[in-house]
Amino acid sequence: MGYIDSESLVKKASFLRLQASSIADSMKTGNFRSLYRGQGIEFSGVRDYIRGDDIRSIDWNVTARMGRPYVKIFEEERELQIFLVIDSSASMFIDCANGQPVKYACGANLAALITLAAEMNGCPVGAVFFDGSLHFSCKPMSGREQTMLLLTHLDKLSENKTNGSVLANALIGADKILRKKSLIFVISDFRSAGWETPLIKLAQKNDVVAMRITDDFDRMLPALGTVVFKDAESDLKMTLPTSSQKLKEEWKNRNEAMQWRWQETCIKHGINPCLVNVTDDPLQVLVDLFEAKK
Repeated sequence: MGYIDSESLVKKASFLRLQASSIADSMKTGNFRSLYRGQGIEFSGVRDYIRGDDIRSIDWNVTARMGRPYVKIFEEERELQIFLVIDSSASMFIDCANGQPVKYACGANLAALITLAAEMNGCPVGAVFFDGSLHFSCKPMSGREQTMLLLTHLDKLSENKTNGSVLANALIGADKILRKKSLIFVISDFRSAGWETPLIKLAQKNDVVAMRITDDFDRMLPALGTVVFKDAESDLKMTLPTSSQKLKEEWKNRNEAMQWRWQETCIKHGINPCLVNVTDDPLQVLVDLFEAKK
């Protein structure tokens, strides 16, 4: 299929909705189906104690008030709640100038497909969007209106950018917003500092998928002569000889080390690592993800 241009996700919603139907089915039956079975239980009331009931379920406050034993009634939470953490920092918009989409285009399409699949399943979905600051956040809600709100913000994230990346703050914000166990997608190139601790904390109470977006520039530095490099996050400038074999090796090794550290952190702490190249088909990536442990 190739990649979908992210310039107008709202206009392409009908097309994306057709694709998302296969993800919606996998979402209910695949890797994260355990969330549907109610990892948490919700208190729904009390009833009279019946012989054989587990004494641990006795509501002692009501029992003392009424003068006879009552037990608590609980219902499983069968609703899958989804939350998106979307990176639109400057490094997500670096153009490799080789015909590939920028990282943000890939990430936005992944987010759009997840959002539409969640709507089809009646799942509440929320999000936090960030670059050098937090741009927008919302609690998980279900329905078409919420879907279009998120798609609209995905379209707008390429505008009025600020330098830097506050991935760590976005993860902390997600933890404050969420009140019950959720399936969280962190869509980023993870080119920032300090994200490990808040990501690990988030994974202690939720199922987290860390989707690391990569492109050819992450793996190979093209030979362009002596070039002035500017850090997309900090605006720091440095002149480097791109034809230098030593520089090419250092570039490759540094990026491989960053990726290895990210993957090791994810696996060690029960986070699902998902490495996505900008040339990958977003639809197939998500189908494979949900059906990986079916």
